[in-house]
Amino acid sequence: MAKEKMKSYSLADMKDEFIGKIGTKERDDYEYELRMDVLGKMIKTARQERNLTQEQLGELVGVQKSQISKLESSANSATIDTILKVFRALKAEINFNVKIENDYIQLA
Repeated sequence: MAKEKMKSYSLADMKDEFIGKIGTKERDDYEYELRMDVLGKMIKTARQERNLTQEQLGELVGVQKSQISKLESSANSATIDTILKVFRALKAEINFNVKIENDYIQLA
């Protein structure tokens, strides 16, 4: 009995096939949701490392506890201003990379 070689696929190939090619609305939506989920987890982890409750962080930022909860669960999109306020309150550094074609823009 001959063994058949199992074909393997890369993650990029799987995303292209099942979510959509890069540049399609479906793929853009997927990538956005993924980034929001990661950002929410980063906020939650930093908050917990500072031993703060969602309510305490909300007070530091000037928003309700429910807003912090939504940010952590990525239930809504947040403005950059709010994200910056949250990380400032957590005394955490956040960096943004902007790439135009093949050049990165440095923000001072």
